[in-house]
Amino acid sequence: MPLQTVTVLAPAKLNLSLDVVGTLPGGYHALDMVMQAVTLYEELTLRRSPFLTVRMPGSFVPVNEKNTALRAALAFFDYTGLLAGVDITVHKNTPVRAGMGGGSADAAGVLVGMNELFGARLSMSELCAIGAGLGADVPFALMGGTCRVQGKGDLLKPLPPCPACGFVIVMPSVGVSTPEAFKRYDALGTPFHPDCEAQEQAVRAGDLAGVCAAAGNALEACSGAAKTPAIRAALTAAGARASLMTGSGAAVYGIFATGAEAQAAAGALRQSGQKVYTAVPDRGGARVVCPARAKPQPAR
Repeated sequence: MPLQTVTVLAPAKLNLSLDVVGTLPGGYHALDMVMQAVTLYEELTLRRSPFLTVRMPGSFVPVNEKNTALRAALAFFDYTGLLAGVDITVHKNTPVRAGMGGGSADAAGVLVGMNELFGARLSMSELCAIGAGLGADVPFALMGGTCRVQGKGDLLKPLPPCPACGFVIVMPSVGVSTPEAFKRYDALGTPFHPDCEAQEQAVRAGDLAGVCAAAGNALEACSGAAKTPAIRAALTAAGARASLMTGSGAAVYGIFATGAEAQAAAGALRQSGQKVYTAVPDRGGARVVCPARAKPQPAR
């Protein structure tokens, strides 16, 4: 009997490093990054339906023609030629306009879920090709784990798992628009370029100190996120081995030696009224967890 329902978990991401190294045709920026999936998940339920519907209960993200989950469903049907419908419910747990790839995770979750629901048997390469047309971070959201990512986000090199550590993520009350952040970068440039190659080698060596030493974000100085310096200082004071903004912002995170250290630091930071999440590295990307459904790790 054909599947009727699937549940998908799609991890958020952090940029362990992000550099802007040039420009590409079409106005894209050429990037060099080390990206890490983390145990903060978008949770999606997909059901066969006569219609195509997307719901995001409790979220302010609009369900319109720009919605990544809706666009992913349309792209999947276009690629496969299937004449079908699907009802998609997305429970968003990733902060919006945070630089954590929540929208890309939604798209990846839809592609993986529909592939399973309809038995399409698309390969990871095919899913990534579809995903690349939806957004620069979608291929990584599909692959997950730890990757060196280049080009506009479409050139992925899987790396060994990130050394064990814990992350504390702080989301300010005001998010950042990715296009606006890159416009500011074009106008202002940056005084800082992280060493992504050194960080890749530190990951390969299992050297957390080296990962932290090479961490950095070339967009941080021009993101427009006014609270970044104060948040970084608070994370450092709480014991973070490194602290930086992720993506184009506005979320800022610290790397801690253990998950227990991260939990303790998060508790102290929450007392100041900030929106704080904890996570550890995740070794996968978007995946179906039904029928043997796995419970996502708490990230609050």
